[in-house]
Parts: sequence; structure tokens; C-alpha cells
Amino acid sequence: MAIKLRPSAVVKDRATGKTKTEHYYLKSMTVQELNDYIESSSAKKKVIQKCKNELIRRKV
Repeated sequence: MAIKLRPSAVVKDRATGKTKTEHYYLKSMTVQELNDYIESSSAKKKVIQKCKNELIRRKV
């Protein structure tokens, strides 16, 4: 299974009324978002390490 940064969210489009599930996989996050999460004060150590591993995988 892919690693998630946070649980999936169901977003409802107000104009059409359709719902869309938004997933927060680490592989789909931008480098800037991963770095921001690593630097945040409320980040968990386990998830910080997962973000660092993802950056290493991308060779950043």
C-alpha cells in the first residue's frame, strides 16, 4: 500500500453537488509540501522519517 500523509478527505463541489475523494499520498505531494511538513512543529517523528525517505527516493 502507498504511504499517506493524512487520511483521505471527501470534498463536495458546491456548484455541481458531486463529491470527490482527495487522497494525500506521499508520492503525490510536492517537494515543497514535504519540506514544509518536516519543518512544522506539530509533525510526528514517524511521519517525518517517511517524508525524508520519500525525498531520498526522489533523489532531492
